[in-house]
Amino acid sequence: MKTEAAILVDTAKPLELVEIETPALKPGQVLVEVTYSGACHTQVLEARGHRGEDKWLPHCLGHEGTGRVLETGAGVSKVSADDKVVLSWIKGTGIEAGGAVYNWDGKNVNSGGVTTFQRHAVVSENRLTLLPSHLPEQLSILLGCAAPTGMGAILNVANVRPGDAVAVFGTGGVGLNACMAAAFSGGIPVIGVDPVASRREFALAFGCTHVIDPAEGDVLDQIKEIVPGGVDVAIEATGIPAVMSDAVNSTRQQGGRAVVIGNAKHGQDLTLQPGVFNQGKSLLGTWGGDSDPDRDYGRFAKLLGAGRFPVETLLSDAYSLAQADQALTDLEAGTIGRPLIDMSIR
Repeated sequence: MKTEAAILVDTAKPLELVEIETPALKPGQVLVEVTYSGACHTQVLEARGHRGEDKWLPHCLGHEGTGRVLETGAGVSKVSADDKVVLSWIKGTGIEAGGAVYNWDGKNVNSGGVTTFQRHAVVSENRLTLLPSHLPEQLSILLGCAAPTGMGAILNVANVRPGDAVAVFGTGGVGLNACMAAAFSGGIPVIGVDPVASRREFALAFGCTHVIDPAEGDVLDQIKEIVPGGVDVAIEATGIPAVMSDAVNSTRQQGGRAVVIGNAKHGQDLTLQPGVFNQGKSLLGTWGGDSDPDRDYGRFAKLLGAGRFPVETLLSDAYSLAQADQALTDLEAGTIGRPLIDMSIR
């Protein structure tokens, strides 16, 4: 069957809306009709050429969304036809079937184990999780990336406990999920650091007790005015090396821990004074908040649907698939929290 997709043909050029032919399913693959897709800064970096040489052009994009199963390949047991599912780049149980290769007017279009900037996608079984029944499908796109990465950094990696002081550097989609999880965990204070005023307002609505504007003075000095000894946990969600350094330096001695989520541009370096480690501070990395979809997505869905925070305001007004490149542009500019690409819009 043929389907529409917004694909990356050349880096640093707009995505192209094309018609591609879906391949026959291999064992472990699933054909999904995509309902909604999200997007994150990883796609921005990839599309704008900030991740180094791209050997897979042209290729599909998108790694978070929701949809409906149309067909399953041999060996698939996790989902069945007509199941509503969350699509996520984070691997869960099931077969790792690899990516698909689509046909576009005689040319190959590559894809990974999951892609979502298209109306129909061939997805590896282990990138699918059943859609939680109590969370609206639009909000469930957050389970594909933003929630497991941000909430997982707090709950799985940093293990925030009641009374821990938390600073979140960068309060976009992922950072706001970290703010919510910190508040749910009893973090106090929860400090949001962001240069964009609208994002600081979001941070206050999503669980932060304090916000900091880097333009108003040294960030570390401002944090120490709130928590003189430094925070217990710092979450970095910007991808900017200098901010990663600030995150580490903002933590307290003898037990402070910083978790780096953000993806830096290709070729950038992080500089730290070695003494931070002699002070007993820890620098931690994470792959998707160390989340396990089958273990964690139901729990994250409960938190998102709890009604404590205005989660629906995280999502932008809906874009059509033809506007996928504009969604990335707006995300890069910081004018939206998380793009919502609605496949029903023509």
